[in-house]
Order: sequence, then C-alpha cells, then structure tokens
Amino acid sequence: MAKSGDGIEGLRVLVVEDESLVALQLEDMLDELGCRVVGPAMRLRTAGELLDSGVAIDCAVLDVNVCGEMVYPIADRLRAMGIPFIFATGYGRDGVEDRWQNVPILQKPYTSQEIGQSLATCFG
Repeated sequence: MAKSGDGIEGLRVLVVEDESLVALQLEDMLDELGCRVVGPAMRLRTAGELLDSGVAIDCAVLDVNVCGEMVYPIADRLRAMGIPFIFATGYGRDGVEDRWQNVPILQKPYTSQEIGQSLATCFG
C-alpha cells in the first residue's frame, strides 16, 4: 500500500500503454499503491474516447510510443485539462520531445516505488 501522506492513494490514474504485459504489470503496481486504474487504453483513439467520456481522472501514466504513434496529442489534452501526467518510455529522457522535458519521465522497466514517487511528484 502507499505510505500515508504521499498523496497518491485513491488517485484515479489513466494508463495509456500498448504492451499488454506492461499494462497488466502497471495496473498491479498502481493497485498495490492504492490507486484506481482508468483504462488501460492501448490505442490513442481509446485514450481520447476516455477523455471525451468525462470519466474522472486525477493523473495519467503515458507510454510515449503507442502502436507507432507518439502520445503527445493525449498529453496536450491532459495539460489543457489541468491533469498531471508522467511519461513512461524505454528510450529515457532522450526519447521525449524537448517541450516535454519538464514532465516526470520514467525509464522502462520501472518499479512500483518509482511509479509512486513519480506520481507523488505530480502533486508535490
């Protein structure tokens, strides 16, 4: 479970990840941290539909490359909605466009502790 006071327990986290195994592992990690998973969205279109639906989202974990499409249109929408997010990528910081370098970036593979710390950073 998440430590009390870290501010992430109970968060509704949108997961945008195209790799099934990674998405399942991330769901398990978020569940262990006391978060509620929204999705996962395995395509940008699905992520956009979730945002359009008005489902409650507190923050998001976004894979940078989703089935060959860059996730930046979803990131733009989240930013416009005032919803914080983190990028998860196997390419590290170098794999993220310069304009997004101020967003927390997790290098894959990551641990549940790293997910928790990155999410807490969004609200710190």
